[in-house]
Amino acid sequence: MKNRPLNVALVGCGMAAAPHAKSLLDLSDSIAVAGVYSRTADKRMAFAERFGFNSLPTLESITADASIDAAIVITPPDQRTELVSRLAAAGKHVLLEKPLERSHEAAAEIVAVCERHNVLLGIVLQHRFRAASMRLKTLIDSGELGRICLVNAMVPWWREQSYYDEPGRGSYQRDGGGVLISQAIHTLDLMLHLCGPVAQVQAMAATTTLHQMESEDFVSAGLVFDNGAVGSLMATTAGFPGGSESLNIVAENGTAHLASGNLSVHMRDGQTHEWGEESGTGGGADPMAFPHDWHRDLIVDFASAIREHRPPAASGADGLRVHRLIDVLVESSREKRAIAL
Repeated sequence: MKNRPLNVALVGCGMAAAPHAKSLLDLSDSIAVAGVYSRTADKRMAFAERFGFNSLPTLESITADASIDAAIVITPPDQRTELVSRLAAAGKHVLLEKPLERSHEAAAEIVAVCERHNVLLGIVLQHRFRAASMRLKTLIDSGELGRICLVNAMVPWWREQSYYDEPGRGSYQRDGGGVLISQAIHTLDLMLHLCGPVAQVQAMAATTTLHQMESEDFVSAGLVFDNGAVGSLMATTAGFPGGSESLNIVAENGTAHLASGNLSVHMRDGQTHEWGEESGTGGGADPMAFPHDWHRDLIVDFASAIREHRPPAASGADGLRVHRLIDVLVESSREKRAIAL
């Protein structure tokens, strides 16, 4: 593998597949695309033609092909367990769109399957790969900001009712829930990545009158972190016209505000710094209104992890941590009490 391009197949060609396809075209010098598979032939062939990929008629076209090293799985969550199990059993490394599955329990099964078959499992949590996110991670890990004291996470997004009119969208059977598992998962993962584990939550989740859907389109929660910091979460897809997701982190030596790829830091000694470049995040009516370079960098890391025999930067274990937090937030709302993780 060291002397040839990594050979990758795409599984699924829905709305979330385009950034992956664009990224793979950018990376054609180091990653080859074996083709794209979807159960829906018309969609598969149209997607393959759009991006110049081969159309693969069956999943066996991937599992039985020894030249294929890995698969990027971009299907709805309710299809993940069977697909990943078959791919892993065939020795294919798996890069899986978020979420891993519909619940922490099902996600843990996927992680266990990949471990059992000794294949790498990555999860598409691409917000970690934005330049401003990486800069903030460095500031925190170096100790420059000092001990984290207060964390506020905001996801004030908007989705039209037509988004939820798609069969299964926002349902527990297909998606595993609403705004938490489908949209806020990126900000929640980044919060855990930067600030460490959450120890306790007290949440309220609801469906506003702006949407007809089975699951929640609004969540508010108080948080206590393992390191003693406290914080809050507000996430919604009812925030017309949609705004930027953000993290505000107050630490001993200063405050960092991360929003839409831009980082502002105000140190208590009077210094101020800014990094990054503001960009779309899909927080408005168009869920795909964002650049694909974060996906590209995540795919580069995943390919490097395969070659270097190391865990990817966004691993299945990371996916389990954010799944657990999401499950507990929902449980806290249903039981109307604080719950420890």
